[in-house]
Amino acid sequence: MTKTKRFFWIALLMACAGSTVAALPLQVGDKPVTSLAPLVEATSPAVVNIRVRQTVSTRSPFADDAMRRFFNLPNSRGADRQIQSAGSGVIVNAAKGYILTNHHVVKNADEILVTLLDGELLEATVIGSDAETDIAVLQVDAEGLTEMPIGDSTEVRVGDFVIAIGNPFGLGHTVTSGIVSALGRTGIGVGLEDFIQTDASINPGNSGGALVNMNGELVGINSAIISRSGGNVGIGFAVPTAIAQSVMRQILDFGEVHRGLLGVSVRPIVAAATAALNAPVDSGALIIEISPNSAAEKSGLQIEDIIIEVNDKKISNARELSNAIGFLTAGDEVTIRYVRDGDTLTTMAELGERVTTRLAGGDIHRGLVGAEFQSTTASSVRGIEVITVAEGSAAAQRGLREGDVVVMINRRPVQSIGDLIETASENQILFMTVQRGNRQLMLQIR
Repeated sequence: MTKTKRFFWIALLMACAGSTVAALPLQVGDKPVTSLAPLVEATSPAVVNIRVRQTVSTRSPFADDAMRRFFNLPNSRGADRQIQSAGSGVIVNAAKGYILTNHHVVKNADEILVTLLDGELLEATVIGSDAETDIAVLQVDAEGLTEMPIGDSTEVRVGDFVIAIGNPFGLGHTVTSGIVSALGRTGIGVGLEDFIQTDASINPGNSGGALVNMNGELVGINSAIISRSGGNVGIGFAVPTAIAQSVMRQILDFGEVHRGLLGVSVRPIVAAATAALNAPVDSGALIIEISPNSAAEKSGLQIEDIIIEVNDKKISNARELSNAIGFLTAGDEVTIRYVRDGDTLTTMAELGERVTTRLAGGDIHRGLVGAEFQSTTASSVRGIEVITVAEGSAAAQRGLREGDVVVMINRRPVQSIGDLIETASENQILFMTVQRGNRQLMLQIR
C-alpha cells in the first residue's frame, strides 16, 4: 500500500470514529470555543456531592414464629445496620439554600451530608420529595453559596451540546460532555416520565446532578441510565427543569405535590376500534370509564370519546395522557381535543386533585412485612404499586421489588387497596401477579 493510500484510509477511519462521539462546538453565538473550562468554572460551584446514611433492618430467614420454634432458635428479629450511598445535587437558590436532587438519592435517609466544591461539609434537610417524577428539594443553612441559573428546558433541541456535572462512583466533582440525543423519552421505569436523553457520560453517583447547556443554565436533573454493566454506555436520562421547577414550586408552597386528576380510565386506540367508532384517527386514548363528579364528567367528556390532544400536545396512548395530566397541578385548566362520532371537538376541564393512599404490607399479610403499597386515583394505572421494600424483609425475601405493580392475587384483579386487603386477608398463600417493567411474573407469598 502506498503512503498516499495509507494516509487516505487513516484519515477516513478517524473521520468515521469521530462521527460517533460528540465533539466540542466550534462556537457559541459569535464567539469561538476553544475550551469548556470557563463554562465549567462558572457552573461547578453550584453542584454538590451528597452522602446519605440509612438504617435498614435485617430480618432472619427464621424470623417466622413457627420456624423459630421448630428449629429452637432464639426470639431474634435481626439487627439494624447502617448503609451509605452517594449522589449529587444542584443549588438553585443560594439565598435560601435550596438544592434540587433525585428522590431516589435521599429517600429513607437518616442523615444527608452535602459537600461543596471547596470541600465545606453541610448537613441538609429534606423539604419535600416526589417519587413519581424522582425530584426532591433539600435545604442547607450556609452563606456564600453559588446557585445555577435555571434554563428553559422546553427550548432544548436534539443536537444541543450539554455538559453533565456530578459525583460518579463517589469520585467527587466530575464533568463530562455530549449532546442531547432525544427528547420526551418514556418507558424507562415507573412513574411520570418525559426525559431528556443525552450521551454525556452519566454513571452511578451522577443521580441528582446537573445537565447544563452552553449558556451555563441548568436544563435537566440527571436521573437514570440504561446499562447492562452499571456503567455508562452513552444513554443517560435527565428530568427536564420545566418539570423539576413545577415540582419544586408545589413542594415549597404546599409541602407536597398536588397532582392533577382528569378522572378517566382509558386504553390505547387500535385500528379495529377506530373503524367501529367512526374515528378518523389512528392513535389516541379511548375513554372507557368516567368517574362521577370528576373534571372529565364536568367538562362533557363521554365514554367512547378519543382524547388526541391536551394543551396542544399530541396524545397517542394512555401513558402519554397520564403524563400530560400528571405533570399538571390540581386546579389547572386544560384544553382537551377529542374525537366523537367522527367529529373533532374541544373542551375545557379544571383538574381535580389526585389522592394517594398508602398501606404497610404488615397490615395486610405476614409475608408482605417490609413492603409499602400505594393506591392512587390515577385511573390509567390498573394495579397497586409497591413503593418501598425494606432490605432483608419478608417481602424482599419473597421476591417483591420496589416499583412492582400488583395486578392480580390468586387470579383476581387488584385495582384498589381495598381489593388488596380483601384478597390477601382471605388466603394464607398468595399467588401474586406483578408487572415489573415490560414483563409480568408470579410470586408466591406465604
